[in-house]
Parts: sequence; structure tokens; C-alpha cells
Amino acid sequence: MDFTFTDDQRQLRDALRGYLARNNGFPARTASARSASGWSESLWRGLADDLGILGVLVAEAAGGAGGDAVDMMVVMEELGANLLVEPYLETAVIGASALGAAGGREAELKAIASGSMRVAFAWAEAEARFDHMPYDSVASRTATGWRLDGAKAVVIAAPIATHFLVTARADEEPALFLVEAGAAGISLTAFPTIDGRRAADMRFDAVAIPESALVARGAEAIERLCDIATAMLGAEALGVMRVMLDDTIAFTRERRQFGQAIATFQVLQHRMVDMYMQLELATSAVYRAVLSLDAASAERARAVSAMKVTVAGACRFIGQNAIQLHGGMGMTDEVAVSHYFRRATVIESEFGSADWHRRRFASLSRAA
Repeated sequence: MDFTFTDDQRQLRDALRGYLARNNGFPARTASARSASGWSESLWRGLADDLGILGVLVAEAAGGAGGDAVDMMVVMEELGANLLVEPYLETAVIGASALGAAGGREAELKAIASGSMRVAFAWAEAEARFDHMPYDSVASRTATGWRLDGAKAVVIAAPIATHFLVTARADEEPALFLVEAGAAGISLTAFPTIDGRRAADMRFDAVAIPESALVARGAEAIERLCDIATAMLGAEALGVMRVMLDDTIAFTRERRQFGQAIATFQVLQHRMVDMYMQLELATSAVYRAVLSLDAASAERARAVSAMKVTVAGACRFIGQNAIQLHGGMGMTDEVAVSHYFRRATVIESEFGSADWHRRRFASLSRAA
């Protein structure tokens, strides 16, 4: 299996890395996260107009780049390295994947590529743990379309979204709906997350939505969408962990004890080698998961769950060691590694914890 990136993919990575260094350095990113809105509209516009990366997964006919999963993996790793707080995963990955698979959604896909649509994925329910399927959210048929009732928990980017992708039971079958944020009957309880993003608990009370709001039906459509999101979350984690490792190496070269840099201490060198090995293991797992997204459903799901377990363990190991090797200052807001550690901690359980994915992998393997 060839893991070599193409010239176009390397150019995409370098262009994005340079753009984010100029426009989303750590001070700018921190300011955006702490602002009243919790995001940077100008940066979002730049990602659309200057780089065109909001349309990586959007077909060229709909104004996008017509890229593939590997292109998106390259983008997500760089966004992770810059701790982007804007809803890129939710919009350019989840939104574009769902609408692209539905067909006949060119207008919405153009809105994603142009940056005018921001999506939040409302799938998690308070009593369902990490199960991807809806239980208490129900869409009932009406004379003009659908009536949506239910509640969703910890919907990332909900306070800044223009549209929600909502999972609900429709005719006793799992389904996915695209709902405008301004629809009557939607209520949000917004809050910041520990990694600098914004989220909300949501309620849908007799929300009237048109027939065209139905995007997909069936458990497989939702499982595939969640697997795509999880795989790209793993790619983001690679960027987060890479920076934590690089910052730790740089810090230990500068920090001196007993008249020498602590990077010369053999025990710390061994620790950083272990961190590097964890990053390499996670990288291989992410590559396999991304390259398995178009495989049969069981193979795809096993690859993604195995990746999530590996990435979760690497996030914890690299993050905790990065903080420890930085000493007390590693926990302060002024040091970037503390923010990367928070993001890594959230990634551990986003779209399913390591334990949940172990159980999923075991169940799929028994059924094979």
C-alpha cells in the first residue's frame, strides 16, 4: 500500500500550513475562541475564498474541488496542528459528505463551498451514550412534510450554525434531516467546551420542516457518515499530537537543569521516543481507516473503530507526557501545549470512546 502523497496533496498541505501560520497563529486562535461569537468569520471566509478548502469534498459541478478522502485527511491534519475552532469538520466533512451522498443537493453544496452555510451535526442523545442511532428524536409525517420532536446533547458548533443535520426516527427507521437554524420550535442551551469550541444542548418541539429536509434514510447511511467523521477526526488528532511532540522536544532542549539541557537526560529521551512511536502507530491506523472508507460496511467500521482506539490511546499518552515534561507551566493558558492537550482529551471520546469502539470492533468481528 502506497502512503506517498501526490505533488498536489503536498502543495495543498504547504499552502494551508502557510496560510494558517499567517492568519491563525496561537494568539489569533486564542482570541477567536475567547470572543463573544467563539469563531473568526474572516478566517472562515478566507478558507472559502482564498484557499477553497471548504469545498474539498464538493464536486466541481457544485463549485467545489472534487477531492477525495486522502485530500481531506491532509487538510484535517493541518487544521489539527492549528487548533481550528471553526466548524470545519461539521461543515466541510460531515455536511458535504451527507449532502453529496444524497444527490440533488447542489444548492446546499455550493453554499458549503462558498462558506455561507455552517453545519452542526445533531446526533448524540443524553441516554444513548455513543450509539449513533436516534432513540428519543422522532420525525412524524404531516400534510406538508415532517414534524420533528426530541432532544440532542453536546451539539458541537450549534450556536454558530446556519443549519443542523439531525438524526431522528422516521417511520420507525433512522433518518437524517437538514434543518434551518431559524426554524420555530428549536431551542438551544449554549456553552463553551474545554477545548475552546462552542456547543449546545438542543430541543426540537414540533418543528415543522418540509419534505425536502429528508437527506438520508437507514442505519447504514448514518453509520457511514459517523465513520467518515471519526476517520477525519483521527486525522485532526495527528496534527494535534505532532505539535505536542514537537513543542515538547523544543522545550526540553531549552530547559536546563544541573547545567545542561534536560533533553540530554536519557530517561527523557526514552520518553520522547515512546511518544514518537505512539504517533507513528496512530498515523498508520488513520491512513488505514481513511483508505477503508469506501470498503464494505463491516470492513470500514472495523478499520475506523480500530483507528479510534489507537488514536485515543496515543492522544492520552502523548498529551500526558507533554504536560509532564513541560512541568507546571504546561498547565497554564499561556503555553500552547495546554490547549493542545485539552483538544486531545476531547478527541479521545468524540464520536465514541476507546471502550465503546472496542466493543463495536468485537461485535463486528464476531458477526463476520
